[in-house]
Amino acid sequence: MNMKSPMFFVWIIGIAMIAFFTGEIATVMMLFLILITLNAIHLVIQDFYHDWKSRL
Repeated sequence: MNMKSPMFFVWIIGIAMIAFFTGEIATVMMLFLILITLNAIHLVIQDFYHDWKSRL
């Protein structure tokens, strides 16, 4: 999922709303960091895949 995608912001807003009502603001920050990290990993894997595919 691309971070520029509207769906990414829907997920973040949904998680933030749940956390606000349950009082888990630290959880939102940690989940946001996890989403950013997973997105970065996904982009690196895509780059490796496209590089590998172009060599075949």
